Amino acid sequence: MPSLDPVAGTAAEIADLLRAWDAAADPGPLVIVTSGSTGEPKRVRLSRAALRASADATHDVLGGPGQWVLNLPPTFVAGVQVLFRSVRAGTTPALLSGTVAETARAMTGERRYVSLVPTQLVRLLDEHGPDLHALTTFDAVLVGGGPLDPAVRARAEHAGVPVVQTYGMSETCGGCVYDGHPLPGVGVRVAADGEVLLSGPVLFDGYVLEDGRVDEARTARVLRDGWLRTDDLGTIDDDGRLRIVSRRDQVVLSGGVNVPGPAVERMLAGHPAVADLAVVGRPDPEWGEVVVAVVVAAGTVSLEELRDLVEPRSWAPRDLVLVDALPRNERGKVDLAAVRRLAGG
Repeated sequence: MPSLDPVAGTAAEIADLLRAWDAAADPGPLVIVTSGSTGEPKRVRLSRAALRASADATHDVLGGPGQWVLNLPPTFVAGVQVLFRSVRAGTTPALLSGTVAETARAMTGERRYVSLVPTQLVRLLDEHGPDLHALTTFDAVLVGGGPLDPAVRARAEHAGVPVVQTYGMSETCGGCVYDGHPLPGVGVRVAADGEVLLSGPVLFDGYVLEDGRVDEARTARVLRDGWLRTDDLGTIDDDGRLRIVSRRDQVVLSGGVNVPGPAVERMLAGHPAVADLAVVGRPDPEWGEVVVAVVVAAGTVSLEELRDLVEPRSWAPRDLVLVDALPRNERGKVDLAAVRRLAGG
């Protein structure tokens, strides 16, 4: 049954509900159920004011309201935002039923936008077909929901794709930092321990239980004094640009050394036979944890070859696990809990 508490239904049904919700005199919040990359379910309550602040700020930054393509699950925050931005823009979202190219040809909006996850962008780049050409006709191609390899972005921009890298989460109504800079009204700072903190009108109201009551304890763990603790580690450059280094749960503590998994992944991705990979920790009686590379190989690859790609040497993987494919959730994100199991953790 279509609903906004929690969000459920087809894209068309949810779009109709959002249109009525935006027009209502005083609607209650909506709830998005998400499991994230660790598999732990969360029920995130978002107010209309927060979603409006996010959608309107996005249009301001991108150059104005436009027509959006929905190429993501409609019940997760990125899909909900595509539909709600369309409502705020007074346009009809283009629901992807065929190819990107076919959908783009049928669009009527003066300005056109699409949101993708990195995996989708990589596949379009690899195919190098009409869908990739269609991306070059959009005013902005938002890419979020996970780390975007700088080499992938460079390939996309070389092909003429107007990439905008977004950072955010369900608790911030989706992307709230675009190409390292916060949306208007959003605050960003990095705590002494390196954790990224976010504030502003886009923040969620809290986590809720299935009976609708606020989960006070769980909410208080991440929302303090108006700042959201993200569990992401990052830095802010001299020009004010936020750079995400790693998720806290992707830091492997091995022999007293903090090893950032995503940084190691970027180095290992330089091997020509590495088609996809994830770096995780596995409990070890001597080292505490050892760094393990879980790799989808497109050719011959050895642990020694991978280790030679990593600096400092203390970050290099101590084991290699070859798999046919990395486990991913519905949004295309790597399921870290499942990867750790594959690695023997």
